[in-house]
Amino acid sequence: MASLTHRFVGLKCQPISRTRIIHSNNKNLINPIIIQTKKNIVCKASAVAITNAQTKERLNLKEMFEEAYERCRIAPMEGVAFTVEDFHNALEKYDFDSEIGTKVKGTVFKVDVNGALVDITAKSSAYLPLQEASIHNIKHIEEAGIFPGMREEFVVIGENESDDSLVLSLRSIQYDLAWERCRQLQAEDAVVKGKVISANKGGVVALVEGLRGFVPFSQISSKSTAEELLEKELPLKFVEVDQDQTRLVLSNRKAVADSQTQLGIGSVVLGTVQSLKPYGAFIDIGGINGLLHVSQISHDRISDIATILQPGDTLKVMILSHDRERGRVSLSTKKLEPTPGDMIRNPKLVFEKAEEMAQTFRQRIAQAEAMARADMLRFPHESGLPLNSDGILGPLTSELPAEGLDLSEIFPAEES
Repeated sequence: MASLTHRFVGLKCQPISRTRIIHSNNKNLINPIIIQTKKNIVCKASAVAITNAQTKERLNLKEMFEEAYERCRIAPMEGVAFTVEDFHNALEKYDFDSEIGTKVKGTVFKVDVNGALVDITAKSSAYLPLQEASIHNIKHIEEAGIFPGMREEFVVIGENESDDSLVLSLRSIQYDLAWERCRQLQAEDAVVKGKVISANKGGVVALVEGLRGFVPFSQISSKSTAEELLEKELPLKFVEVDQDQTRLVLSNRKAVADSQTQLGIGSVVLGTVQSLKPYGAFIDIGGINGLLHVSQISHDRISDIATILQPGDTLKVMILSHDRERGRVSLSTKKLEPTPGDMIRNPKLVFEKAEEMAQTFRQRIAQAEAMARADMLRFPHESGLPLNSDGILGPLTSELPAEGLDLSEIFPAEES
């Protein structure tokens, strides 16, 4: 026994604390290595059994996939309740009339340099080209206010043959709305602003509400040349609005005449300095050029107009006189000065007190007319002006200007 123990000294093996030791009648000890070997053989047999089960399962799955593949290849729609025909019918149900001129609602979901893609709930997305995004000439789609997420009404204007997608337009809708707006403005006899963009032998072309309108030279109040009118804005009235014939005729003369009827002597208007000359400044008052003479700027002497006014300045002026036949309007800021020299020292105060000073000026005019009427009643033959029984002045004689007396030299209230 000692010799057997000596033979296994130094060998490494699994702990034998759980190894079952069997004793026989002859009291001989069973070798623990034999027991461990039997256990290893049992583990290996179990692993082989598990491997065989996994392989069998894989084979079963392979057979199932092969059978499914074969069914899809031979009869793909077998057992499917929703067929291809049903799918097409569903698309047709949510499709719409794609004829040219049809209006559709859509949502922009992508923009690029050439236009925008629009979802109109059709089989495919529609496209809005850059040139159809606005009635105005634009270089970038964003200038028309087009951005992803925007929902708008479009009109179908064509079809892209390469992919059967529809071509949309906003310009066509805006075009119709612009004509409708022009008809409305014509009915209201309104005055609008139009920018001159080109000229020809007969007149100039001006943009109004996004449309090109024609202004004949005979309907332009000023004596300016076509080149001088380019890029300028003119007050205009509608003469003819005909969408069917694409005729839009405008008149600057009618608009100016309408503005002139509102220019009363002594009224205060807002104007913009257009240009400076040694003798005064030309002021734009609603499309009419008036002259603010250097002597009518301030009671104090002015050696250089540029020290007080610059082109583009906005100011309040008072109407002194108006020659409708010649289209001449005389203006004054001098009569609006609370104290002499305020236009030089404190022009802001002059503009704040403009209406108040103009009211005082008109009262003095009324007083002067009343005194003149009283004198004419007292000395009718000496005055040379006819009066009716009510004491009202009759028609002016040829010696007097059509616009009335020149009131430019009436002294301010403080000096009376």
